[in-house]
Amino acid sequence: MYDIASTVSRVANDTYSHTRRIMPAQPWWNTLESSFHKFPDDFELDLRTELTVDGTAAADYLLRTAGASLLTGLALPTSISPRQLKRDMATINYYRNKADKANPTAYFKKPDSSRVEIQTSSAGVLRFKPDDGTCELLSFDSPFKTVNPKLRDSYPKQRRNMRAVAQYWRHDEGPRPTICVIHGFMADPYWLNRMFFALPWFYAQGYDILLYTLPHHGKRQSRLSPFSGHGLFAHGLSHLNESMAHAVHDFRVFMDYLEARGVRKIGVTGISLGGYTSSLLAAVEDRLHFSIPNVPVVSLPDLVLEWFPMNMAIKSLLKLSGTSVREARHMLAVHSPLTYQPLIPKERLMVIAGAGDRLAPPKHARLLWDHWDRPRIHWFPGNHLLHLDKGKYLKEIARFLREIGFDEK
Repeated sequence: MYDIASTVSRVANDTYSHTRRIMPAQPWWNTLESSFHKFPDDFELDLRTELTVDGTAAADYLLRTAGASLLTGLALPTSISPRQLKRDMATINYYRNKADKANPTAYFKKPDSSRVEIQTSSAGVLRFKPDDGTCELLSFDSPFKTVNPKLRDSYPKQRRNMRAVAQYWRHDEGPRPTICVIHGFMADPYWLNRMFFALPWFYAQGYDILLYTLPHHGKRQSRLSPFSGHGLFAHGLSHLNESMAHAVHDFRVFMDYLEARGVRKIGVTGISLGGYTSSLLAAVEDRLHFSIPNVPVVSLPDLVLEWFPMNMAIKSLLKLSGTSVREARHMLAVHSPLTYQPLIPKERLMVIAGAGDRLAPPKHARLLWDHWDRPRIHWFPGNHLLHLDKGKYLKEIARFLREIGFDEK
């Protein structure tokens, strides 16, 4: 049963309908039930809150269908084409073997930042304009090389993706403890994340801010990309695996840059796919002072099996190829946060989740919460994008940062 003391929104005085732990023994991709994507996401709520949650969930179904249709029409055809499937089948065992090791250092290699030249430029017209600091765009040519040598020729062909970028807000009197923010799938605009996470409010409390752009998003997407993030899912499973390794690699280069500037404390938060990445970083990077995934996903195969109409194509492909759900999980488990133990102490981990979220369903947050041995968690009565009572959990995050001493310079 969820700890009532761990929540402070309108879901606070209610309990999740499932009382048992749902995180299975390792390897999780084999022991988690194949029907996990069908598990209910019900809460025991009072009537008013239940109506609110159900209403926001209905809106998520519409958004989810629109997003799944976009992926099905514009990304899936190239990702599961016969030629691409043949390539993936020739390389996918490499990633299975890496996942079997359950050792993050076996897949996520520490970057060599010694020869990386990070350049600064204008952050654009819509940039944050602090009175007591600077907002600038950081970028560098990523030295990332695919973990699997067989993809080292093909992966860098998307040249714009090989230029890492982030927006950096820094106080004139610094350096300061820095909150790193990772956006969700297709939701990379800095101004959007600035508003959503109330980042000027955190900046005003004395923190510096770094907004990190994931591979294949924003300035990193190819010129012919039909939408931001398209390249992440349009080139097959092996390419997706390497893209997540790339995401971790470039983030760590930015961490090296911050430390070289004298930043002593760095933490990370992110929403949706950014929550997935934030959770993964907690298992890879022990220099992080905290990780706060927001409406995170933890298993991409289980996620897409809920996304109509994309799930119809995926189910047909699995059936035709004789691939089980467990085998599909294994193919992508190398970058799931469930595969590794966190390096950050439990006291410095926190999960934010929405009771009405149907893009990243609550059961994903609950799996992560179980896997992390149930650290602090906050449930809000909203969906993936409409975070009702958000002011309360933002204050809870601020309190959390003070409690773990992150505010101390």
